[in-house]
Amino acid sequence: MLGNFRFDDMVEKMSRRVAGRTSRRGAIGKLGTVMLGIGLVPLLPVDRRGRVSRANAATPEPGAPSPRQGFTPQDHDIQACDYWRHCSIDGNVCDCSGGSLTSCPPGTKLATASWVASCYNPTDGQSYLIAYRDCCGANVSGRCPCFNTEGELPVYRPEFGNDIIWCFGAEDDAMTYHCTISPIVGRAG
Repeated sequence: MLGNFRFDDMVEKMSRRVAGRTSRRGAIGKLGTVMLGIGLVPLLPVDRRGRVSRANAATPEPGAPSPRQGFTPQDHDIQACDYWRHCSIDGNVCDCSGGSLTSCPPGTKLATASWVASCYNPTDGQSYLIAYRDCCGANVSGRCPCFNTEGELPVYRPEFGNDIIWCFGAEDDAMTYHCTISPIVGRAG
């Protein structure tokens, strides 16, 4: 019983000493800072060098199957979803709607923003960066819909997000999605 009184006295003295040297506002401010810091931890960058990415993965030999399970790229039918440039397209191929791999169909405007992916070309055995760009301003074409998800990342990395409609950056407020082009930006890796 005597030990409880000493402990109580010690805690009381420490509490009074802390209370005499700090204010409630200061303590609440420090607590708020700690809580804000804890809330920002998920936003910190994560080192994912251990993860194999498309751009720095070993490039297969020409004629070898694609590193992606179930996706074998081809290079002869531009309008097919397994065409090598369409490895991460999520939408309609513009070549089916009067456009091409690099230009929008007449009556549409090119969005200023894009998402990027690294796609493997089976003909030359190289991987290339593709900058997918939406063509906007006309109703959805509905022709050649492809929903490939190679390299798709969550929304907090929008430059790799193919689920976003990028028409918000199109000229003349043309916010309606029509189709997607897939020009080559350069060699990957």
